[in-house]
Amino acid sequence: MRNILSDIKVLDLSSVLAGPSVGMFLGELGAEVLKIENIHTKGDITRQWKNPNERAEDEWSAYYVSVNAFKTIQQMDLKDHAVISKVYDWLKNTDVLICNFKYGDDKKFGLHYDMAKEINPKIIYAHITGFGREEARVAFDLILQAETGFMYLNRETNGIPMKMPVALIDVLAAHHIKEGILLALYNRLKTGRGAYIHCSLYDAAVCSLVNQASNYLNAGYNPPPMGSLHPNIAPYGEIFETKDNKLITFAIGTDKQFFQLCDVLDANEIIEDAAYSSNKNRVLNRNRLYEALQYKVKNFESEYIYDMCIKKQIPVAIIKDVEEVMKHPATQRLIKPVNIGNRSFNIITSIAFEMI
Repeated sequence: MRNILSDIKVLDLSSVLAGPSVGMFLGELGAEVLKIENIHTKGDITRQWKNPNERAEDEWSAYYVSVNAFKTIQQMDLKDHAVISKVYDWLKNTDVLICNFKYGDDKKFGLHYDMAKEINPKIIYAHITGFGREEARVAFDLILQAETGFMYLNRETNGIPMKMPVALIDVLAAHHIKEGILLALYNRLKTGRGAYIHCSLYDAAVCSLVNQASNYLNAGYNPPPMGSLHPNIAPYGEIFETKDNKLITFAIGTDKQFFQLCDVLDANEIIEDAAYSSNKNRVLNRNRLYEALQYKVKNFESEYIYDMCIKKQIPVAIIKDVEEVMKHPATQRLIKPVNIGNRSFNIITSIAFEMI
């Protein structure tokens, strides 16, 4: 599977995260990916986005590396006519072009879809924008999370809205573009035609509201900020502290799971309370239920609760930091050593699925 796209050539003209992650995904599947970066900014701006543990003089940042492996990278000036002529030559044999040009820049550089299609009618042109093809607003993930409900929902009831700690909307838009590219490649096999694919960060975000959007559209329910709580299920997302001061959470989706959890916690009195006899009642009385469960959870070590829940197939998790996740045995097969320039890095693979 790793070389399934070995006959595909990709020109990556994108920057930051969404577009580059698409290019890396295709490259990791074997495609030949050439990424062109702006020579005047010393490459993709994310080369400069360094965390406190990184050296300012390093050419690459950990952020940049996360989405720019499996590529040949060149820095060029797209305002230079000689460079554009070279890009046009590349387009003749390019299967997929990825870009996230600001409004009007595709035409300014002469790299809009109509031009690419004229050079190569079979090209698949994948275009990511912030708010749509005709919207000039500058878009960053934070702005999209703020304007599409994610930040509003991602807070405790009386807390300050918070963004997700990854560029979630970029990641979601990238997945939509990947799907579009793969469909376009499949369609080209049947028809011989290329395609224009567009996805805005805004559309990707709103389409990802799924059940929260449906709660409003079909029940008139405007979901309030609930932190990690689920609007339709309880207990789900409440954070409990164990006897050994670990934080643990449960995703209880059925009555059977709830009663089994109570059994693990030696909480027969909770089982017998009519206020918790059904999911509907538990949602109505979730604050009181939280207090009752927290009192019980505090009597047990986290390892005991975790092991017993796993044994009984109760959805449970001990909350981990990133270091704990990276060191977990299940993560090791997802960490890939790569070379970028003359340096070696470790990255997380962009391919989570298996195909046998």
